[in-house]
Amino acid sequence: MSQRIKAIRGMNDILPKDSTVWQFLEGRARQLLNQYGYGEIRMPIVEYTDLFKRSIGEVTDIVEKEMYTFEDRNGESLTLRPEGTAGCVRAGEEHGLLYNQVQRLWYTGPMFRYEKPQKGRYRQFHQIGVETFGIATPDIDAELIILTARLWRELGIADHVTLQLNSLGSNAARANYRAALVDYLTQHRAQLDEDSQRRLESNPLRVLDSKDHGTQAILKDAPNLLDYLDEESREHFQQLQALLTAAGVAFDINPRLVRGLDYYCKTVFEWVTHSLGAQGTVCAGGRYDGLVEQLGGKATPAVGFAMGMERLVLLLDVAGAVKHLSPAPDVYVVSEDASAALLLSENLRSQVPALKVLCHCGGGKFKKQMKRADDVGARFALILGESEIQNRQVSIKFLREAREQITLDQTQLKTFFADSASA
Repeated sequence: MSQRIKAIRGMNDILPKDSTVWQFLEGRARQLLNQYGYGEIRMPIVEYTDLFKRSIGEVTDIVEKEMYTFEDRNGESLTLRPEGTAGCVRAGEEHGLLYNQVQRLWYTGPMFRYEKPQKGRYRQFHQIGVETFGIATPDIDAELIILTARLWRELGIADHVTLQLNSLGSNAARANYRAALVDYLTQHRAQLDEDSQRRLESNPLRVLDSKDHGTQAILKDAPNLLDYLDEESREHFQQLQALLTAAGVAFDINPRLVRGLDYYCKTVFEWVTHSLGAQGTVCAGGRYDGLVEQLGGKATPAVGFAMGMERLVLLLDVAGAVKHLSPAPDVYVVSEDASAALLLSENLRSQVPALKVLCHCGGGKFKKQMKRADDVGARFALILGESEIQNRQVSIKFLREAREQITLDQTQLKTFFADSASA
């Protein structure tokens, strides 16, 4: 007997019993983004490795340790995308969508990072990303955050997330702060955790993200990033806060929020939750005004975010926001006449498109078919016996209610299910 092949560690199957929640999340997000006027863009999952090295930063954890990179048959280095922003910028620039234009774009799909799999964090994970180009003012930053706040309300998880906000300032202001932070941390180098000691040389702002308690104690007296903001960034940040306050979106200022990618500037934000344990960030983003030029285009202001779908699915479950969802069919059609069952099912799908109709296939006696109807969780069994077929009728058995079975003309089914839906 051949050895059974299993999925790669950290790359998970989404089974039919779970996909209903994913469809709910995707559907709500798609509907909302369409409502706000964002257009969908679809990019390949494989890009040239240089795209991510130039955008994310060669000394980031993602590029150094987490990317799935390989050589193709032509000897070119390719990478499974670890995030979506760089590919979106590449696509926008390649197809002439960015220079002197305003674009509001969104995408969804799998991303890939090699890291230790744990609850809510996998090697193949899924994101919904939103990117805007051509608007430098803080109102677009506010729109993105307000959009996400509306999505949380519509998903029923608004009480489980809070918004953290910060500004990184201009590249010059960030460089000045970086120098001050390095000076301070160097004095305490021996007390820093191993990762932070390494980052002190390569990416010192990421030390602010450390989860080590000893390092966090040292950071209490570290220089404050907000004290180093240039005047333009300070004004931008103040206007953003005023817009969010006017819209009723609560937030906390977190001066240690820096994000893990080199391309961010000015606004950065995260929506975090304490309902999932350690894996607390469910959506994050910010401004990256220099990235388009960094990748060979003309200078273009840009801001965006990405939300992790695995964590949102977990949060929907914790919040009890998807208890009403069920993959079960509404109707299970039972008959020993396969042709009659198929035709009735097709007619019903045409007359009531929202109805989930499952037609029994594979033969078997009525008792076996009725057991199957109950097992799959259907609300109604539509029964076509000899007399029903002869008289163009159908019997309806209520599988989830204590009601007597009824018989109707087949022409009355549309009205019956319309009434059932409104009951």
